[in-house]
Amino acid sequence: MGYRILGAFFAVCLAAAGQTLTVEKLVAFVESSQKIIAEGKMTDREVAGYLARVKLTERLDDRVIEDLQGAGKIGPKTLQALQALRDRTQTLAGAKMVLPEPKPAPIPPPSSEEQAAIIDHVRRYALDYSKNLPDFICTQVTRRYAAPLPGTRYGGSPGSQPSWMALDTLQIRLSYFEQKEEYKLILVNNSVTNQDYKTLGGATASGDFGSMMREIFEPNTEAHFEWDHWATLRGRRTMAFSYHVAQSRSQWHITYDRRMDIVPAYHGLVYVDRETREVTRVTLEAENIPASFPVRRADTVLDYDYSDISGHNFLLPLKAEVIMSADDYMTRNDTEFRLYRKYSTSSDIKFDTDEIPPLPDDKTKETKDPKATKK
Repeated sequence: MGYRILGAFFAVCLAAAGQTLTVEKLVAFVESSQKIIAEGKMTDREVAGYLARVKLTERLDDRVIEDLQGAGKIGPKTLQALQALRDRTQTLAGAKMVLPEPKPAPIPPPSSEEQAAIIDHVRRYALDYSKNLPDFICTQVTRRYAAPLPGTRYGGSPGSQPSWMALDTLQIRLSYFEQKEEYKLILVNNSVTNQDYKTLGGATASGDFGSMMREIFEPNTEAHFEWDHWATLRGRRTMAFSYHVAQSRSQWHITYDRRMDIVPAYHGLVYVDRETREVTRVTLEAENIPASFPVRRADTVLDYDYSDISGHNFLLPLKAEVIMSADDYMTRNDTEFRLYRKYSTSSDIKFDTDEIPPLPDDKTKETKDPKATKK
C-alpha cells in the first residue's frame, strides 16, 4: 500500500509540475519508481507512460541512462522512454555537474625542528608553572563512582562499557599557598562533615596543581616525546604529543589502601595550545603494574582552562578524571575545580548544600583531525 501511494504521489507531482523536471529529479523519480515496480504495485509500461509526458530542462546524456542501467534500476519500456527523452533534449544545455565538496587538506604536523622547539618551550613553561601561580582558594567537587569490572561475573561481557554507580559527592576547600596544597573536606553528599580529608576512605587524588605536569617535563624524567595528532579542545586548535616515562625515571605513585605503594612506568598525551604554547590537557596511563599489586589499571586525564583571579587570567585545573581497577571492581573520580579566588588569611568560600551540576561535556570533549585547511 505504501508503494502504491508513493507511485500515485509521483504521478500527481509530475502532472502538477507540467511534467517539467531537471535531470537530477528525473533520476530520483526513476529510482523510486523501480522500487514500486519490484513490489508489483506499478508496471514498467506505466512508468514509461509517465516519462513520455515529461519535459526536461536539461540535456539527458547517455552516461545518466547507463548509470541507471548499471544499477539495474530500469525495465525495457522505461529504457526506451529514457532514450526517447535523450533524443528530444539534444538541443538543451547539459546538466550542471554536482561535484562532492572536496575534503579539507589535512594540516601537516610541525617539522621536527619546530616540534623540538615546542617541547623545549613547554618544558620551561611546565617547570615554572607552579612558581607563577598566585596564592588562591577554590572549591573542589569530586564525584565518585564504582562499577563491576567488564568481563567479570557482574560486569558484563569483556570490552563492554562499565555500568557506573554513583557512590558520593565531596565538596572540598582547596587552598594553594606558597606552592603547597591543603585540602579541607566540607560536605559529603551535601551534608556538612568534620571528617579529615586524609582519613577519607575510597579513591582520592591530590597534586593536580602543577606536580603532574612538572614531573613529566623534568630533565631527570627523560620522557620521550613524539608528535601524535592535531586536535580541537575547548574551541582552540591544539597540538597533541605522546610521551613515555620509564619505570626507573618515574615519580608517579599509586597507593592502595594507604599501605601499598608502587611507582610504575607510564605513558600518555600532552596537549599544547597552538597559539599560546601552554599545556591544556595531560593524560597518564600506568604500564606493567606488578601482578602482586591489587590495582590493575590507573588512568588520569587532567584538563586546564583559564580562570580569573583578581582581574588576571591564569591557566588552572578545570577537571580531572581518575579511573582505577582493583580485584573485580573499577572506580572513577570526576573532580572539578570551581570558584577560584585570591587567597588571604580571611579568605573563605560559601558552600551551598544544593547539588552542583556537573560541567557540560563540551568543556572537556576533544575533536580529533579537525576539518580545517592549512594555515
